[in-house]
Amino acid sequence: MGKMGKRLAAARAAFEGKDDVTVEEAVSLVKTNATAKFDESIEIAMTLGVDPRHADQMVRGTVDLPNGTGKSVRVAVFARGPKAEEAQAAGADIVGAEDLMETVQGGTIEFDRCIATPDMMPIVGRLGKVLGPRNLMPNPKVGTVTMDVKEAVEAAKGGQVQFKAEKAGVVHAGVGKASFDEGKLVENIRAFVDAVARAKPSGSKGTYMKKIAISSTMGPGVSINVENATGN
Repeated sequence: MGKMGKRLAAARAAFEGKDDVTVEEAVSLVKTNATAKFDESIEIAMTLGVDPRHADQMVRGTVDLPNGTGKSVRVAVFARGPKAEEAQAAGADIVGAEDLMETVQGGTIEFDRCIATPDMMPIVGRLGKVLGPRNLMPNPKVGTVTMDVKEAVEAAKGGQVQFKAEKAGVVHAGVGKASFDEGKLVENIRAFVDAVARAKPSGSKGTYMKKIAISSTMGPGVSINVENATGN
């Protein structure tokens, strides 16, 4: 723990006085100080001027990161017959119906994304208390309740990221790995921020994007100038 403390202290010292920087400066800082013995994830956190407890202030959506996430995404699909075969052919890791429901009810959740055909929702609906808190519940608004399971599976496998405002209006997600080129991380961050900007709800009043910060898995965060963060 002492060694970790020294590493973190050095990172904090490098970040000191460097707030509200450009995306490029933030990426350079975070990459340089991502010195753990594994390929750290680069994560973004956005504080929004919304209260997600109100339906007209909920922020949620998806974004296809241009350079992927660097993570292997395990995909489960609730489907039957030809659609189950389509999901398997597209690369889904787990495909099932009642059998998959029973597996999940038993506490085994070995997937990162859950997709369902509309006819499966009466079954999937019984799993709301299990999948909901993990942000795994299929939802037509983010394309995970669909008849086009092939496209949904390929999108999930190809670097599509889901986002949803949590309590206090915070949205966070992984946007790449420390091993990515700086330019690719910058592109991913701008794409994510643009997607959240487009998802601005009708009930949002005042300042929508209040704060944006990025960090590596084991490192401190650095705040980004909000106006500089969009790709537009």
